[in-house]
Amino acid sequence: MNKRLHARASRGVLLGTLAVAALGLGGAPAMAQQTGMESPQRAGIESPQPSGGGSYQLPDMGSTSATVTTSDEHRLGRAWLRQFRAQTDPWQDPIAQTYVRSILARLVPYSGVDDQLVVTLIDSRLLNAFAVPGGIVGVNAGLFASAPDEDEFASVLAHELGHLAQRHYARRMARIEQTQLPTMAAMLAGMIIAAGGGGGAGLATMVGSTAAFAQDQLAYSRRFEQEADRVGLNAMAKAGFDPQAMPKMFRSLQKLATLQGGNPPEFLLTHPVTESRISDTQARADQLPSPPTHDDTAYAMIRARALLLNQDTPSQALTELEQDHPPEAAVRYLQALLAARQAHYSEALATLDALAKTHPDLSMIPATAAQIAFDADDRPGALERARRILRLSPGYFPAQWVEAEALLQMQPGQAFDVLRGMSEQYPEDPNVFGLLAEAAGRSGREVWGQLARAEQLQLEGQIDTAIRQLDSASKSAKRSGDYAMASRIAQRRQDFLDYREAMQNF
Repeated sequence: MNKRLHARASRGVLLGTLAVAALGLGGAPAMAQQTGMESPQRAGIESPQPSGGGSYQLPDMGSTSATVTTSDEHRLGRAWLRQFRAQTDPWQDPIAQTYVRSILARLVPYSGVDDQLVVTLIDSRLLNAFAVPGGIVGVNAGLFASAPDEDEFASVLAHELGHLAQRHYARRMARIEQTQLPTMAAMLAGMIIAAGGGGGAGLATMVGSTAAFAQDQLAYSRRFEQEADRVGLNAMAKAGFDPQAMPKMFRSLQKLATLQGGNPPEFLLTHPVTESRISDTQARADQLPSPPTHDDTAYAMIRARALLLNQDTPSQALTELEQDHPPEAAVRYLQALLAARQAHYSEALATLDALAKTHPDLSMIPATAAQIAFDADDRPGALERARRILRLSPGYFPAQWVEAEALLQMQPGQAFDVLRGMSEQYPEDPNVFGLLAEAAGRSGREVWGQLARAEQLQLEGQIDTAIRQLDSASKSAKRSGDYAMASRIAQRRQDFLDYREAMQNF
């Protein structure tokens, strides 16, 4: 996939204030197919409350702070995400993103999360995942390398959803008000640095906080971790994942931390793993049912994509994948990706077409073939492949993306129509608006192109530039006599000003 986003140098004042959101104290609909075939929208990422009668009771940690409402959390999360995008390298991979959404879609109904989730993938080999109030779930590509199977990967997401469900951000704010210690700014700044991948500097900042404050917050965080573990285990069991994977993952993380010495995985900077925590998680997992062994082919294929992104050489990706004895289909899938990277497109497509016949339920296989056909400059072939998938799985995002890319080159007017629909379906995806801006420009829709570019910029955290883009769009609309569009732009300008205020306030 081509990257359309780039890391940017700006670092707003907001970040120090928002850092608690990335503590892992906040981290991400009916069951989506385990294979990632079904679109999360079709699966319904609006989560019902979990059914009662859990196998254990959570400790009462006190009431949620009245000063931090769920509406505040939603605004905070969206503001944080825009600033986060402005300074991190995204992993733009519709296939991996859709797969992560499908895992979350299975967990959400049993996690108690009541917000629409937005998934952001980060191009980083560091092991990290986080959740932010307002339903923002972030996953580093490096997490796939450290989670050899789907259940272990799901255990990390289940834990993060537990933080969101228990509203740990709001409750931590209440605790901060009680302690009234002046070192919070330093603590928060360290946490945001850790979430963004600057672990060493972040850890140093945290260590620099006063001893009394650090001790108080550490004790409180351990309780939050315990709560999130319990919620996550329960969600895993009900969603059909193996709860035993959570203590297994914790042991792997502990071992990794030992091997890395003073440079532990980013995830552990905000989610410390102790022997007592592992023992507690293991004891609770033993009380929950484990499902029968299931096919991990889909996960192994996504893991192959992440390994190929993170390894210095393609051969290293194949070696690392094979170390964990993946399904043979996943090895062949990675070999096809390697062939395509070397411009051996016919070989790659032949392998993928054969795999698609033996694994007809995995839409990611023909979607990968469609993308490779596009990369090989076979636009008509890519379009036909994408539309074939969409006839069977309407709304499957990776196929929609290839269809839009192919139409942009061939029939930009049709691409504009497709992307208008996608922008409504994925209003938090800056890449969709970037492609929509191109389609609008190529099809002679100047004002729409400027509006779409403004939407892309504000989603990437460049709010002032986005407002200037809207002002230009407003002038163009008025010159052409399109006062309906001018009115729409005026409303969006006010929305953008509200976004900017939220970013400044938080």
